[in-house]
Amino acid sequence: MYLKKNKVTRENLIIAPTKSLCDENGEPVKFTFRPISTKENDEIRDMCVKTTIVGKETRSKVDNSKYMKAILARSCVEPNLNSVELQDSYGVKDAEALICELIDNPGEYSDLVVAVMEYNGFTKEDSSVEEVKN
Repeated sequence: MYLKKNKVTRENLIIAPTKSLCDENGEPVKFTFRPISTKENDEIRDMCVKTTIVGKETRSKVDNSKYMKAILARSCVEPNLNSVELQDSYGVKDAEALICELIDNPGEYSDLVVAVMEYNGFTKEDSSVEEVKN
């Protein structure tokens, strides 16, 4: 019952996150996002930890903005955010910066973050999703 062959595979999330990128018919283009695994999420979160020294104490916290960009960039299948040609067209050098250029409307970006986080199993009540919305 717990064997991998019994595990349900989730479909990719296909969403048109912005009205500013349209196809030849004037329709918003769709992006494709794949699910993030727990292991990938842990790696991303660890990459986004900021450590500060306050007096004699060391404090660590997750940089939520960096974390959300990394989740979006890592899970985005289409467009290929690692395409040098696409990055060059926007004058950026990494996938996280590119997603911000592609979705440069703050409301649309926030909606996309919420959609991708919910797709990955985080609920609206999770603090990380709520923080982006506020």
